[in-house]
Amino acid sequence: MARPTQDPQIRITEILNTAEHLFTVKGYFGTTVSDIAKEMGVTQGMFYYYFKSKEEILEALLNRQVALFLSEIRDMACSNASPAEKLGFMISTVMKNVRSHGEELLNTVYHEQNLHIKNKLVRGVELMLTPLGLNIIEEGRSRHDFNVSHPQTALSFILLIMEFLIDALYEKLPEELLSLRLRMAESLVEKTVGIQEGNIHISL
Repeated sequence: MARPTQDPQIRITEILNTAEHLFTVKGYFGTTVSDIAKEMGVTQGMFYYYFKSKEEILEALLNRQVALFLSEIRDMACSNASPAEKLGFMISTVMKNVRSHGEELLNTVYHEQNLHIKNKLVRGVELMLTPLGLNIIEEGRSRHDFNVSHPQTALSFILLIMEFLIDALYEKLPEELLSLRLRMAESLVEKTVGIQEGNIHISL
């Protein structure tokens, strides 16, 4: 097959944008590679030049969203905000990003056929958040805001709390119960880093 002359990144972005639209309209399982190619007005051969499968498209879309919210968290981590504000922002940003991409994406990622993608995504996000989270906790310790004897263990627990909150979005809890989970999560994070109650704020 002849190598496409268009900038590969431009074409990849077009494929991702088209797939994201169709996944939203028709659902992930209701969308085929043929649908994506037809919507773009290209051949399936062109699609397969860039992506091996629809599953690979899903992973690329998820990774694109992760890159966006990680950039926001990095900016906040370098700001003059307090460590407590940074920690709350880190959790809130992940939660808001998950919620903003809707029920269809959550249902797709949590579907039994895609659990390997979900697990891979969770591990990847945790690896990328770890250095940022540890820097925030260490900053809190150096300022005597946090009382943490083992930062890595504390962060691991915070990441588990975050996963617990994401599960609540997938479970489609009523707003009242979701709000209760958020308040409980704030309290648990405060206890984990050893800061006074009312200092960690998690929002959606």
